[in-house]
Amino acid sequence: MSNFYTDNESLKFYLGHPMMEKIVALKERNYAEKNVYPDAPADYEDALDNYDKVMEIVGEISGEVLAANAESVDHEGPKVVNNEVVYARGTQQNHEALRDAGLYGMSLPRKYDGLNFPYIPYVMAAEIVSRADAGFANIWGLQDCAETIYEFASEEIKAEFLPRINAGATCSMDLTEPDAGSDLQSVRLKATFDEKANCWRLNGVKRFITNGDADIKLVLARSEEGTTDGRGLSYFVYDRKDKAVTVRRIENKLGIKGSPTAELVFNNAPAKLVGDRKLGLIKYVMSLMNGARLGVGAQSVGLAEAAYREAYQYAQEREQFGKAIINFPQVYEMLTNMRAKTDAIRTLLYETARFVDIYKAYEAIARERSLTAEERADLKYHQRNADIFTPMLKLFSSEYANQVAYDSIQVHGGSGFMKEYACERLYRDARILTIYEGTSQLQVVAAIRGIGNGSYLKRIEEYDAMTLKPELEGLRNRLRAMTEEYKKIFETVSAYGSTSEMYDFHARRMVESMGYIVMGYLLLQDTNRCERFKRSCEVMIAIGQGEIAKNLAYVKNFTPDMLSEYKATAEKVCCTNE
Repeated sequence: MSNFYTDNESLKFYLGHPMMEKIVALKERNYAEKNVYPDAPADYEDALDNYDKVMEIVGEISGEVLAANAESVDHEGPKVVNNEVVYARGTQQNHEALRDAGLYGMSLPRKYDGLNFPYIPYVMAAEIVSRADAGFANIWGLQDCAETIYEFASEEIKAEFLPRINAGATCSMDLTEPDAGSDLQSVRLKATFDEKANCWRLNGVKRFITNGDADIKLVLARSEEGTTDGRGLSYFVYDRKDKAVTVRRIENKLGIKGSPTAELVFNNAPAKLVGDRKLGLIKYVMSLMNGARLGVGAQSVGLAEAAYREAYQYAQEREQFGKAIINFPQVYEMLTNMRAKTDAIRTLLYETARFVDIYKAYEAIARERSLTAEERADLKYHQRNADIFTPMLKLFSSEYANQVAYDSIQVHGGSGFMKEYACERLYRDARILTIYEGTSQLQVVAAIRGIGNGSYLKRIEEYDAMTLKPELEGLRNRLRAMTEEYKKIFETVSAYGSTSEMYDFHARRMVESMGYIVMGYLLLQDTNRCERFKRSCEVMIAIGQGEIAKNLAYVKNFTPDMLSEYKATAEKVCCTNE
């Protein structure tokens, strides 16, 4: 039997990270519920054992059900019948298997029928599910919406909607519109208050909505008459039972075919306000988007793991010129780099999740009692780190998943171009990862703040202070040298001013250079705990050294005149009939 948890030693390694004891104690309020709920843990070991057992269940369902259905789901896809989205048969089987196992609402409190899990095991489950079928991970992962309802909605709304999540109610976040993609400030779908019915009414169109015909929908809408920016937007929850939304169509996509992406028309749809008016985009959507980006990180790692394993297995079995192709340097170099990149984004994923876990736990505690000064400081520290690591995670994990999927096809050669091999589907599924929940370019815009204010460098100094085994000092010295090279890049670009076009032009080079250093230090940390990560650590440091050297040479030789030429070339219109 296939089990996507037990066959991957790295997962249990991260589940047992030293920070987990603190995370679990915060999440469980020092195990205060052990006498209230029969499934509540009595102590840390009990909690960890519980997570481990649940991950085994996720791993088994993913390996035996989700992965087995992935190809048929890709071919069949969803369809619209009588104004309702009908999943592919395999998708419905996946949903029922995970629902029946109680794996929806994993992070919700027990009072709402959730498992009260921290983000780490939840994110781990998302990675496992994504390895089996990245498209289905969108449907399962949208239970993130429940977290937004829990954090910001009224007690009445929580009581109405949250217990339904564990029972299998699906969710969606309805943000984008035909004329408002990444620019959510331009959202026009209108919300007006119906005093007679004592509810809000939603009217307008939403487009590119993942799992668009979900049971519970969080909708961004313009509630303030006469406004045109983000300050006029509020957040609403809509119940599919009210049948006031028309599914105009399901998009015909390149990949993640089993995940229905719909265009919707809201027809005087009744809805309830989540939180306060005018904070829909400024506060609530930003919180939800950060969670979604963490989810895409998990999705990317899971897909990369799947693509690597497909390539590795094929390279062992495929023989050319009298030997398995894995014995050819050109092939085993690719495989080694694929393994290193997957390990790198995985360690970045769980580091980010640890930051999120701690600050979210403190925020939940703050809703119950006042935090001490020490707790407030700890919350701010982890929130700042979560804010800068989340866009870096989304950037690197999605880009690397695409690279690993690309190389997986290359290892397969001509066979990889054929539908018979899973790597073809993985390659198509990977392409969306750098686009949705904020493109790679937008992640750079978010991450550059941590470059300019020195937040990343502060974190690097903390990593560098770790106690290391003597045999790893050489790797630390190489990371220190990379950091000095990065500083030269930053100084060269900063000389133009942080508000200059040159600064924006080189932003990605600065963010990516820092990313290589961060992932190098994280893999070094892991290697200090487990020798198994040493090869990936060495490879990623070598890759990072080369990329940072390239970026330094580029920024040193790039002039403002060249920037003008770039811009002029981009603006030039070439007509073939001239």
